[in-house]
Amino acid sequence: GLPALRDGWHWERGSGRVGVCGLLQGSPGGRHVPGTAPLPGRLERLQDVPVPVHLPPAAHRGLWGGEGWVRGFRYARNDKLSTRLPKTWKPQLFTRQFYSEILDATLTITVTMRTLDLIDDAFGFDFYILKTPKVDMCSKLGMDLKRTMLLRLARKDPALHPDDPARREAIYHKYREFVIPEEEAEWVGLSLEEAIEKQRLLEKKDPVPLFKVYAEDNSLLQIKLWDSVSLLSELVWKGPHLIPVLPGACCAYQSPTLAA
Repeated sequence: GLPALRDGWHWERGSGRVGVCGLLQGSPGGRHVPGTAPLPGRLERLQDVPVPVHLPPAAHRGLWGGEGWVRGFRYARNDKLSTRLPKTWKPQLFTRQFYSEILDATLTITVTMRTLDLIDDAFGFDFYILKTPKVDMCSKLGMDLKRTMLLRLARKDPALHPDDPARREAIYHKYREFVIPEEEAEWVGLSLEEAIEKQRLLEKKDPVPLFKVYAEDNSLLQIKLWDSVSLLSELVWKGPHLIPVLPGACCAYQSPTLAA
């Protein structure tokens, strides 16, 4: 099966989401009803159905900050007695450029206003990518960026600012709290299909012919030959009638006892 270190993000799905995403996922069943006066020390149970958020493919090609499409209905002419019409609420998108210190590259990414606020709260683009778990990222692009950053931090790639070692070390020191082993970083952000294919390639072994195995292990070859000679000698000394003869062939061997 897949190794246990296969990106802990796969088990983050059970953790609670933050911000507006947490509100969309529902809250505890028992709570106080605003505007009412419940009995002291008693909680009234309400139906709290989470609002399903649809993430289109475009959301995984950008950073929407957990936002997506919300499908529902609206009333025609704002009249509650009229027919309900289907409606889809979509977030407002912007195209912005971000500079990554770890990757030393400028990225053009489609984002939402909430993403910009989250980046400001994290004090930088790289901090936002590294701190945000998958359950809140909701973006394949974001998880791929996280894996690339973690691999560079784990390897301390000298390709980052090769002409300025002091600046390179300062960047690695700035993000040192996010460093994890390279073997674990390779699995971060992989989809289930990508992880299965990666594990298959790791376990794949080409068949090795037996003659190569025996040729590389001389001791094993000598043991096999010695066992064959011992078996043949035992058959010969027990008599010619014990030696197997193929059909159509004749055995010209004569036991030393009979020859005497």
